[in-house]
Amino acid sequence: MQSRWSDADALATIERYRDDPQVNEDVALRVYASRLIGQDPALVLHGGGNTSVKTSLVDDIGHEVPVLCVKGSGWDLGSIEPAGLPAVRLESLGALREREVLSDEDMVNAQRTRLINSSSPNPSVETLLHGFLPHKFIDHSHADAILALVDQPNAEAICREVFGARLGVVPYVMAGFALAKRAAEIYENDPNVEGLLLLRHGLFTFGDTAKESYERHVGAVDAAERFAAAKAGTARVVRGNPAPLHYEAVAPVLRGKLGARDRCYTLELRHGLAIDAFLARDDLESVTQRGTATPDHVIRTKPVPLLLDIVPEMDGAAVSAHIDERLASYREEYVAYVEREASYKGRRVEQLDPDPRIILVPGLGLVASGVSGKAASIAADIYEHTIDVIEAAEAIGRYEALPAADLFDMEYWSLEQAKLGTASPKPLQGRVVYITGAARGIGAATAKAFADVGASLYLTDRDEAPLREVAESMGASFEVVDVTSEEAVRASVDHCVRVFGGLDGIVSNAGVAPQGAIALVATEELKRSFEVNFFSHQYLASAAIRVFRAQGIGGFLLFNASKAAFNPGKGFGAYATAKAAVVALMKQYAVECGDIGVRSNAVNADRIRTALLNEEDVQRRAEARGLDADAYYRSNLLSREVTAEDVASAFVNLALAPSTTACVVTVDGGNIAAAPR
Repeated sequence: MQSRWSDADALATIERYRDDPQVNEDVALRVYASRLIGQDPALVLHGGGNTSVKTSLVDDIGHEVPVLCVKGSGWDLGSIEPAGLPAVRLESLGALREREVLSDEDMVNAQRTRLINSSSPNPSVETLLHGFLPHKFIDHSHADAILALVDQPNAEAICREVFGARLGVVPYVMAGFALAKRAAEIYENDPNVEGLLLLRHGLFTFGDTAKESYERHVGAVDAAERFAAAKAGTARVVRGNPAPLHYEAVAPVLRGKLGARDRCYTLELRHGLAIDAFLARDDLESVTQRGTATPDHVIRTKPVPLLLDIVPEMDGAAVSAHIDERLASYREEYVAYVEREASYKGRRVEQLDPDPRIILVPGLGLVASGVSGKAASIAADIYEHTIDVIEAAEAIGRYEALPAADLFDMEYWSLEQAKLGTASPKPLQGRVVYITGAARGIGAATAKAFADVGASLYLTDRDEAPLREVAESMGASFEVVDVTSEEAVRASVDHCVRVFGGLDGIVSNAGVAPQGAIALVATEELKRSFEVNFFSHQYLASAAIRVFRAQGIGGFLLFNASKAAFNPGKGFGAYATAKAAVVALMKQYAVECGDIGVRSNAVNADRIRTALLNEEDVQRRAEARGLDADAYYRSNLLSREVTAEDVASAFVNLALAPSTTACVVTVDGGNIAAAPR
């Protein structure tokens, strides 16, 4: 590992905050060095690690007071700003060391009562460790290479071999007051050390300047990397050659079983040379069931992953049975682990869900699950780095993580769980929704409405630029698809499964509005209308049903119909006949797929300002009714214009209606002639 420190960039950071009276040079440099650490995934991941600086700031009565500016809860080192470094009064913070014990609740309160700004975020749970050490700048990471050394049965001897007396070694103590006191004592036994190695945990380095602390940190990690690389060159690991599997066939089955119908997860597949080689290890079961590389990962990945042993010769029933068996065993072991550890410690805990977050499948890859795409991605990132740690640790000696008792303490620690947030889950959290015609109009509004209720979105359209803009505005996946091609639609649904692991619902929205007298319309024009306005809906629904059947947890089909299906107008025969067929299609799916929990419904909208009709068409239709364009849109029983957002709301409401199927919901402001009957 090489230092990425740049004196020019450090000075530029100081200059950027020059006009902020609450940001002195020390804090600016703390921001700069923290970002260097946070932006390197080999050091920290997703909010991990913490940093601090001891300096002086002016309080609310104008006095300059010594403070510890330390990373605050909820901030990520890679993007931290000065606001993410709450300032804690240093003198009285240090006095806490005289206490014999300090509960977690009292520790949090003590840190908050010493803030010079009450609106600051909670300081890190390791604030006292930073405060009890005397150094100006302190950096803490969970560097992969360091974990490979400290996750060993003889970790202290290995660390001495690599670093000599340069770094102190701290036996494992759970983060908090006790660890802070122990680390300070070990430093004071040898105040010449440049940092501390926390066994089963990570690395602290310190210095008089931000550069000194950072470069000591990088230097220690570099030494660990070189040591592991030398050992890897002589390591002999027996590896098999698992046969490749088809993810799209396995993922929906796995996803459907993971939540036990009570919860729903999105999945993320990772594979590559390093992952594939790891999954080919003959001792895979042994090395993966020893726990997490560092304790705070447990809230993201659970203590251990689920292992599946699927081979290509298995048919669908055999794959399903195998997943059932392994998943049931995993859940039973998790429940037993929680009950055992809670009993030993005399604690009453509310058990977390027993589902795995990491599933390892030789021949396929690493599959991460999460209540959202982001959660799954975080778990996948962490376990990819865990693989690197295990491989390096096994080359050095034997990977040995914390025992279950310590992992339980961390997993069920309220201060650690708080990192995951306490917001109530959104109605469609963990659900995957595929929307066609999503680039503009009703489709774009529908995508936003589903995003607002927590759905993971897969958006398609034929126009890439506006589709990309809509998708990127809400962090959705997207693909340019010709919905008139059955092959393209099926491939797209397969790709959605590859991205999210499955599918929970579709909004089949794409459409065109050809005009002309039905007796005169060209056959090709009529065929084109049916290709877009009918067959595209059938292609998508059919592909979705295949996924729904594999998942076994139901799903929903939502179709964009039209008032023309019930109240056709002159010159719109090619459109109206296709839309009438869509309503019949919707009902047919309701009849044939209700037994697998699939709900099929349609929204009947009218007079929405979209690109379906151009301005000239609207003007012509308005004039035929003696109206201007605005009055035309308000010409309904409620005398109000209906918007794309109104239609989107109807789609969401139908997606959330567990007992509604074969239903047409009108969103037209009231048009008796078009009312279903």
